[in-house]
Amino acid sequence: MQVEYLQYKRSRFSTRLPGERLYTPSHCWLKEQADNVWHVGFTKFATRILGEPVEIDFEVELQAPIHAGMVVGWIEGFKAVTDLFCPLAGNFAGGNPGLDDNLESVQRDPYGEGWLYAVEGTPPDDCVDVEGYVAVLDGTIDKMLGKSA
Repeated sequence: MQVEYLQYKRSRFSTRLPGERLYTPSHCWLKEQADNVWHVGFTKFATRILGEPVEIDFEVELQAPIHAGMVVGWIEGFKAVTDLFCPLAGNFAGGNPGLDDNLESVQRDPYGEGWLYAVEGTPPDDCVDVEGYVAVLDGTIDKMLGKSA
């Protein structure tokens, strides 16, 4: 299947956004892998804020019930340490096993090999398509630049 991308550029930030994903206001993406099983990852914008990742850990057990907004783990980058908040409710389906030996893929390939974890559940209503995420990015970057809406 050919993935359509939307080219985005604003100020000094540019990226290509996969069109078949859902996006959250907190700069995560979700992609359905099987019926109600979703991979969750950081957008390129989020990885730029984080910097090169150096360590990741998950604080919930496999198949544990989780809810939207719950901390499921943390990731440390050269620029920041951040909690990993789950954007959807369901059951934790595990961390990306490929990150054990290839953590740099979180930054190098955030929409592919660099996915963070999987959840069996249903995305919330605040998830948006790629065009909706462009509006989120515009607002975030404007706020960073001190522009008012």
